[in-house]
Amino acid sequence: MPQPSSLPRRIVVISDFQDGPWEESELPDVEAFRREWLTGHRGLPVTQAPQRESVAVDGGYIERLPLACLKAGLADTAEIWTHWRGETPPPAWTRGSPHLLRRAFRMNGPEAPFASNDMLGHIAAFGPPEILCVWGLGISEEILEACRDSICIYNSIDAPALRIPTTVSRHFDLVLTGAEWQSQAVLSRHPEMATAIMPVGPEFASDTTFRPLDMPKIYDVIYVAAAQAYKRHDILFDALAKLPRSIRALCVCGYGELTEQFRHRIGELGLSVDIIDPPGVPFEEVNRLMNQSRLGVVCGVDDGAPAILTEYMLAGIPVLANSALSCGLHYITPETGRMAPADEFHHAIVDMLSAAARFSPRQTVLDRWTWSHTTEKLRPLLEAARKKK
Repeated sequence: MPQPSSLPRRIVVISDFQDGPWEESELPDVEAFRREWLTGHRGLPVTQAPQRESVAVDGGYIERLPLACLKAGLADTAEIWTHWRGETPPPAWTRGSPHLLRRAFRMNGPEAPFASNDMLGHIAAFGPPEILCVWGLGISEEILEACRDSICIYNSIDAPALRIPTTVSRHFDLVLTGAEWQSQAVLSRHPEMATAIMPVGPEFASDTTFRPLDMPKIYDVIYVAAAQAYKRHDILFDALAKLPRSIRALCVCGYGELTEQFRHRIGELGLSVDIIDPPGVPFEEVNRLMNQSRLGVVCGVDDGAPAILTEYMLAGIPVLANSALSCGLHYITPETGRMAPADEFHHAIVDMLSAAARFSPRQTVLDRWTWSHTTEKLRPLLEAARKKK
């Protein structure tokens, strides 16, 4: 049902993040969850609309799009919804921005796209949001049907354009992609679907979260990436093995399970590489570590357009990207960095380290890809979707 005009316009972002232990217990129906939400013990039904001037667009890629929409007046309130494996999700909370309410919903089961009677109960109690953004592995068709009056946006985050079945993807009004080939893949499934090359990580960049600092350069190369195989740390290690051992690198791993394998390989090759293990460090510390580095790298192939592309650049360091990267190479310009095949990475590292003055990465991002530019591109897409509704 449409939201009453007296209610604030909400933007809700649902990631595929899960937390909590699995517990075997009876699953209540939607009506039981609706009553539970109406009692109020799971947190406020809606948040108060903040003054736009008080909203700071910062944090990670999950936070920046909804905060940018608040700042730009595209929504009045913003929430992030995640999935809880256990029987008793925590009450609503805030972390980072006070203007971004977070809710955790009990999952029906582990299968993606994720179903949740709890989430359906909340929607039945308070209505759907004005804008619903779904990232990654997606949510069930039943939830999208309950949000049929919402403007529904999807982004896969990673390299496949659609990581959801057709029964789910058909409900979206707009799909944000990371490259032209992804847009074509969406249109091959849904010829009438609206698409835009607007990956939520690098496009909604925050110049306040990531910024230059006056610090000495300790590392030659930094790679901020999950300790997982698809991030292709092996390409970096193999390149460093072909360079003088005086070259020093840092790997910052926010999650993943391969750091011990990395250390073993680094020891075998005799490299000078430090590793920060999961769960990584806060954004402020990531920014500091990037400022202590001369060059950022993106080594992956089967990867989406990672947010770190423009985050490196806003910290003032150029980027070397794998020329086989599936999405995001359009952020690599003569001003922001270089791209090279894996077997030429070592040459590109030497070249870029010797000519750092050629690059102006931060200014290029400020001119093109910070959140203020992107929300103005998003605004007409939302209006077109609203008219179709």
